[in-house]
Amino acid sequence: MTQQESLKNPQEAAASRPAADGRVMSFWSHLDELRDRLMRSLWVFFGGFFGCYFLAEKILEILRKPLFDALPPEKRQLYFTSLFENFMVHLKIAGVASIFFLSPYFFSQVWGFVAPGLTPKEKKFAVPFIISATLCFLGGAAFAYFVLFPVGFKYFVTYGGPNDVPMLTIDAYYTTCLKLMLLFGLAFELPVLIVLLGWIGLVDGAFLRAQRRTAIIGITILAALFAPPDAISMLLLGVPLVLFYEIAIHVVDIIGRDKSR
Repeated sequence: MTQQESLKNPQEAAASRPAADGRVMSFWSHLDELRDRLMRSLWVFFGGFFGCYFLAEKILEILRKPLFDALPPEKRQLYFTSLFENFMVHLKIAGVASIFFLSPYFFSQVWGFVAPGLTPKEKKFAVPFIISATLCFLGGAAFAYFVLFPVGFKYFVTYGGPNDVPMLTIDAYYTTCLKLMLLFGLAFELPVLIVLLGWIGLVDGAFLRAQRRTAIIGITILAALFAPPDAISMLLLGVPLVLFYEIAIHVVDIIGRDKSR
């Protein structure tokens, strides 16, 4: 097909890539594949949701431990201010727990969507991608729970004068916990994303080094916007991301040297 013919058929030429069997996938084929994978992921999510609902009380007990450790025994209580608040919190817990527990499946669906555009050699990295993405996602949530929560909660519940008494609601507290764990889980995906971009050739070590200052500024803004509004929490989010960025640069360099050989 000539260049003029391709310009006459932009819909066919747009966003096409070879499928696993060598066929070229059209734009609408991409949408169909994306829809199918989203629907499968949705069904799996709901299956995990119903299973995690019966574990919600145990998960709630685990999540409130960092807060209760920072409070005196007589104040270790959470309150709900509406009739359905406690029930809705259990639903939130079940939904987020389903995302965490079934994250390997969701990452496998992401890989399955991009894999048709990769070479046979690149497709061999499906398992390392799924494992590394899952470990980073869960590792970020664990970092928030074991590092950020004890430091941050102790700081905030003791902030102020002796007459300032915390009275935390169930929805406010658990929603904060879930948001922070999801935020840190997604933030810790940064090295996986950079290495993946380096592997498919969109970035290299020289480019990442040239953009180091921009990346640090972006990480700082991200930490300021989404981390709790205190310097310690922002540092706990920002410093690991900067370290991950540096590690990703070296990994991309190794990938580049391997491809050159």
